Amino acid sequence: MALYAIGDLHLSFGTDKPMDIFGNAWLNHPDRIKEGFKILNQDDLCVICGDISWSMSLEEGLEDFRFISELPGKKIILKGNHDYWWNTVSKMNDFFSKNGLQGIDFLNNNCYIYKGTAICGTRGWFYDDKMNADQNKKVFARETLRLKASLEAAGNDCEKICFFHYPPRYNKFESHDIISLMNEHNVKKCVYGHLHGEGHRYAVSGLTEGIDYEPVPADLINFTPKKIN
Repeated sequence: MALYAIGDLHLSFGTDKPMDIFGNAWLNHPDRIKEGFKILNQDDLCVICGDISWSMSLEEGLEDFRFISELPGKKIILKGNHDYWWNTVSKMNDFFSKNGLQGIDFLNNNCYIYKGTAICGTRGWFYDDKMNADQNKKVFARETLRLKASLEAAGNDCEKICFFHYPPRYNKFESHDIISLMNEHNVKKCVYGHLHGEGHRYAVSGLTEGIDYEPVPADLINFTPKKIN
């Protein structure tokens, strides 16, 4: 039993959004994801750190979710900035159940315990200069509350690993409230996605102020889940 992570699958079986328009790094990327997942056994777990499907609704994303369901191992997914299909957990669970989609759970205001380790997290946020200051504050506050709920659900008696879509640190950017919460709950490992292409060079990786940061965007890790624990 092992824990893996990958971000940004950007699947589009139900909609016209080919990823190779972003360069050769994305050529045939669904096939490469399928090949990469072969390193997982059925009792392994993979956290998928957002930007899962380009679909605009659960129905439009059905083939994307079926693709994920059929990959080896169990999966926990969290919301990315392009996951417009994301809905309430009850609606997503109901849709997945009705369509026979198995082995997928949602990280949303909750946590999961895997081999004594708490899997916590939320989408996170970057400062968006297209939004006014009050809007940015509201989004940051909401994401901080979601992370707080996730970390508190884990309790005090186990190791915690935080998973995000947006990196809490990037180049000179720091999400202070999120980093403070991780420190408050003694989080030593942080895993995130979102960054592509030129963004890779600014990714924070390794130990920074007591937290080990691990970027896992699919195109950075050759579409192969990264072993975390």
